[in-house]
Amino acid sequence: MASPPTLPISSNQSTATATATAGQLPPPISTPAFRAFITRLSSSIRRGFAQRRPWYELVDRNNLLRPDSLSEAAARIRKNFSYFRVNYIALIAFVLALSLLSHPFSLLVLLCLLAAWLFLYLFRPADQPFVLFGRTFSDRETLGVLVVSTVVVVFLTSVGSLLISALMVGLAIVCAHGAFRVPEDLFLDDQEPANPGFLSFLSGAASSAAAAAAPAVAARV
Repeated sequence: MASPPTLPISSNQSTATATATAGQLPPPISTPAFRAFITRLSSSIRRGFAQRRPWYELVDRNNLLRPDSLSEAAARIRKNFSYFRVNYIALIAFVLALSLLSHPFSLLVLLCLLAAWLFLYLFRPADQPFVLFGRTFSDRETLGVLVVSTVVVVFLTSVGSLLISALMVGLAIVCAHGAFRVPEDLFLDDQEPANPGFLSFLSGAASSAAAAAAPAVAARV
Protein backbone atom coordinates (compact mmCIF):
# COMPACT_ATOMS: atom_id res chain seq x y z
CA MET A 1 0.00 0.00 0.00
CA ALA A 2 1.38 3.40 -0.96
CA SER A 3 2.38 5.70 1.86
CA PRO A 4 0.39 8.91 2.25
CA PRO A 5 1.93 11.97 0.64
CA THR A 6 4.08 14.20 2.85
CA LEU A 7 2.54 17.56 3.52
CA PRO A 8 4.93 20.50 2.94
CA ILE A 9 5.67 22.69 5.91
CA SER A 10 5.44 26.36 5.23
CA SER A 11 8.45 28.51 6.08
CA ASN A 12 6.04 31.16 7.35
CA GLN A 13 4.78 28.70 9.95
CA SER A 14 8.36 27.98 11.10
CA THR A 15 9.09 31.69 11.31
CA ALA A 16 5.93 32.29 13.30
CA THR A 17 6.84 29.47 15.70
CA ALA A 18 10.33 30.91 16.22
CA THR A 19 8.89 34.35 16.75
CA ALA A 20 6.40 33.04 19.28
CA THR A 21 9.17 31.19 21.11
CA ALA A 22 11.32 34.32 21.17
CA GLY A 23 8.36 36.30 22.42
CA GLN A 24 8.03 33.98 25.38
CA LEU A 25 11.57 34.71 26.57
CA PRO A 26 11.56 36.91 29.66
CA PRO A 27 12.96 40.43 29.30
CA PRO A 28 16.35 41.04 30.97
CA ILE A 29 14.78 43.15 33.70
CA SER A 30 12.73 40.18 34.93
CA THR A 31 15.57 37.65 35.05
CA PRO A 32 16.62 36.28 38.47
CA ALA A 33 20.19 37.52 37.94
CA PHE A 34 19.05 41.12 37.49
CA ARG A 35 16.74 40.93 40.50
CA ALA A 36 19.59 39.50 42.60
CA PHE A 37 21.86 42.31 41.38
CA ILE A 38 19.36 45.01 42.42
CA THR A 39 18.68 43.30 45.76
CA ARG A 40 22.35 42.93 46.71
CA LEU A 41 23.24 46.43 45.57
CA SER A 42 20.37 48.08 47.45
CA SER A 43 21.01 46.08 50.63
CA SER A 44 24.72 46.92 50.51
CA ILE A 45 23.95 50.63 50.07
CA ARG A 46 21.46 50.54 52.96
CA ARG A 47 23.98 48.82 55.25
CA GLY A 48 26.69 51.28 54.30
CA PHE A 49 24.46 54.34 54.66
CA ALA A 50 23.34 53.12 58.08
CA GLN A 51 26.95 53.65 59.24
CA ARG A 52 26.83 57.37 58.55
CA ARG A 53 27.55 59.81 61.36
CA PRO A 54 24.96 62.36 62.53
CA TRP A 55 24.91 65.26 60.12
CA TYR A 56 24.89 67.82 62.92
CA GLU A 57 28.41 66.64 63.84
CA LEU A 58 29.47 67.37 60.29
CA VAL A 59 28.11 70.93 60.21
CA ASP A 60 28.88 71.96 63.79
CA ARG A 61 30.41 75.42 63.37
CA ASN A 62 31.88 75.39 66.88
CA ASN A 63 34.41 72.75 65.80
CA LEU A 64 35.61 74.57 62.68
CA LEU A 65 39.08 76.11 63.08
CA ARG A 66 41.79 76.95 60.60
CA PRO A 67 44.79 74.59 60.88
CA ASP A 68 48.12 76.05 61.86
CA SER A 69 50.16 74.07 59.31
CA LEU A 70 49.83 71.72 56.35
CA SER A 71 50.83 68.74 58.49
CA GLU A 72 48.04 69.50 60.94
CA ALA A 73 45.58 69.87 58.05
CA ALA A 74 46.66 66.51 56.62
CA ALA A 75 46.27 64.84 60.03
CA ARG A 76 42.79 66.32 60.40
CA ILE A 77 41.80 65.13 56.94
CA ARG A 78 42.94 61.56 57.66
CA LYS A 79 41.03 61.36 60.93
CA ASN A 80 37.92 63.02 59.57
CA PHE A 81 37.98 60.70 56.55
CA SER A 82 38.00 57.72 58.89
CA TYR A 83 35.11 59.08 60.92
CA PHE A 84 32.89 60.76 58.31
CA ARG A 85 33.69 58.49 55.35
CA VAL A 86 30.04 57.57 54.58
CA ASN A 87 28.93 61.20 54.95
CA TYR A 88 31.71 62.33 52.65
CA ILE A 89 30.79 59.72 50.01
CA ALA A 90 27.16 60.82 50.22
CA LEU A 91 28.28 64.44 49.80
CA ILE A 92 30.35 63.61 46.71
CA ALA A 93 27.45 61.59 45.29
CA PHE A 94 25.16 64.58 45.87
CA VAL A 95 27.55 66.87 43.96
CA LEU A 96 27.71 64.36 41.09
CA ALA A 97 23.93 64.03 41.01
CA LEU A 98 23.47 67.80 41.07
CA SER A 99 25.91 68.22 38.19
CA LEU A 100 24.16 65.55 36.12
CA LEU A 101 20.71 66.97 36.85
CA SER A 102 21.90 70.38 35.69
CA HIS A 103 23.00 68.74 32.40
CA PRO A 104 20.05 66.53 31.34
CA PHE A 105 21.68 65.44 28.07
CA SER A 106 24.74 64.03 29.86
CA LEU A 107 22.48 62.29 32.37
CA LEU A 108 20.45 60.73 29.55
CA VAL A 109 23.60 59.54 27.79
CA LEU A 110 24.94 57.93 30.96
CA LEU A 111 21.61 56.24 31.70
CA CYS A 112 21.44 54.87 28.16
CA LEU A 113 25.01 53.59 28.42
CA LEU A 114 24.31 51.92 31.77
CA ALA A 115 21.10 50.35 30.44
CA ALA A 116 22.98 49.05 27.40
CA TRP A 117 25.58 47.32 29.59
CA LEU A 118 22.94 45.82 31.86
CA PHE A 119 20.37 44.66 29.34
CA LEU A 120 22.47 43.95 26.25
CA TYR A 121 25.35 42.10 27.90
CA LEU A 122 25.43 41.52 31.65
CA PHE A 123 21.87 40.31 32.24
CA ARG A 124 20.73 39.35 28.76
CA PRO A 125 19.73 35.65 28.72
CA ALA A 126 22.37 33.49 27.05
CA ASP A 127 19.76 31.87 24.77
CA GLN A 128 18.43 35.23 23.58
CA PRO A 129 20.76 36.70 20.91
CA PHE A 130 21.06 40.42 20.34
CA VAL A 131 19.47 41.29 16.99
CA LEU A 132 19.65 44.78 15.49
CA PHE A 133 18.31 45.69 12.02
CA GLY A 134 17.99 42.03 11.14
CA ARG A 135 21.61 41.19 12.08
CA THR A 136 22.49 38.91 14.96
CA PHE A 137 25.46 40.03 17.06
CA SER A 138 27.61 37.58 18.99
CA ASP A 139 28.60 38.18 22.60
CA ARG A 140 32.09 39.33 21.59
CA GLU A 141 30.72 41.74 19.03
CA THR A 142 28.26 43.13 21.58
CA LEU A 143 31.03 43.52 24.15
CA GLY A 144 33.27 45.28 21.63
CA VAL A 145 30.53 47.74 20.68
CA LEU A 146 29.81 48.48 24.34
CA VAL A 147 33.49 49.05 25.17
CA VAL A 148 33.97 51.38 22.20
CA SER A 149 30.77 53.26 23.08
CA THR A 150 31.93 53.67 26.69
CA VAL A 151 35.33 55.03 25.61
CA VAL A 152 33.68 57.47 23.20
CA VAL A 153 31.14 58.68 25.77
CA VAL A 154 33.59 59.07 28.66
CA PHE A 155 36.68 60.41 26.88
CA LEU A 156 35.46 62.03 23.65
CA THR A 157 32.37 63.90 24.83
CA SER A 158 31.55 66.46 27.50
CA VAL A 159 30.23 63.71 29.78
CA GLY A 160 33.71 62.74 30.95
CA SER A 161 34.76 66.31 31.71
CA LEU A 162 31.50 66.87 33.57
CA LEU A 163 32.06 63.82 35.76
CA ILE A 164 35.69 64.71 36.46
CA SER A 165 34.89 68.33 37.29
CA ALA A 166 32.01 67.33 39.60
CA LEU A 167 34.24 64.77 41.30
CA MET A 168 36.99 67.33 41.80
CA VAL A 169 34.51 69.82 43.28
CA GLY A 170 33.18 67.17 45.67
CA LEU A 171 36.69 66.17 46.73
CA ALA A 172 37.63 69.83 47.24
CA ILE A 173 34.63 70.35 49.54
CA VAL A 174 35.46 67.20 51.49
CA CYS A 175 39.14 68.12 51.86
CA ALA A 176 38.29 71.65 52.95
CA HIS A 177 35.89 70.38 55.59
CA GLY A 178 38.33 67.72 56.74
CA ALA A 179 41.10 70.29 57.10
CA PHE A 180 39.03 72.81 59.08
CA ARG A 181 37.04 70.35 61.23
CA VAL A 182 38.76 69.88 64.60
CA PRO A 183 38.65 66.11 65.24
CA GLU A 184 39.53 66.07 68.95
CA ASP A 185 35.93 65.29 69.95
CA LEU A 186 35.58 62.41 67.48
CA PHE A 187 35.96 58.84 68.73
CA LEU A 188 35.94 55.78 66.50
CA ASP A 189 34.00 52.78 67.71
CA ASP A 190 36.11 50.01 69.17
CA GLN A 191 34.92 47.49 66.58
CA GLU A 192 35.91 49.75 63.67
CA PRO A 193 39.44 49.80 62.27
CA ALA A 194 41.42 52.95 62.74
CA ASN A 195 41.71 53.67 59.00
CA PRO A 196 39.23 51.62 56.98
CA GLY A 197 39.77 53.63 53.84
CA PHE A 198 37.76 56.29 52.10
CA LEU A 199 36.34 53.94 49.46
CA SER A 200 35.51 50.98 51.70
CA PHE A 201 31.80 51.70 51.44
CA LEU A 202 31.95 51.78 47.65
CA SER A 203 34.07 48.63 47.48
CA GLY A 204 31.48 46.75 49.54
CA ALA A 205 28.69 47.79 47.17
CA ALA A 206 30.83 46.99 44.14
CA SER A 207 31.74 43.53 45.44
CA SER A 208 28.09 42.71 46.08
CA ALA A 209 27.14 43.88 42.60
CA ALA A 210 29.98 41.90 41.04
CA ALA A 211 28.93 38.76 42.91
CA ALA A 212 25.41 39.10 41.55
CA ALA A 213 26.58 39.73 37.98
CA ALA A 214 29.29 37.03 37.95
CA PRO A 215 27.04 34.10 36.93
CA ALA A 216 25.64 36.01 33.96
CA VAL A 217 29.09 37.08 32.79
CA ALA A 218 30.59 33.60 33.30
CA ALA A 219 27.92 32.12 31.06
CA ARG A 220 29.23 34.22 28.15
CA VAL A 221 32.91 33.39 28.55
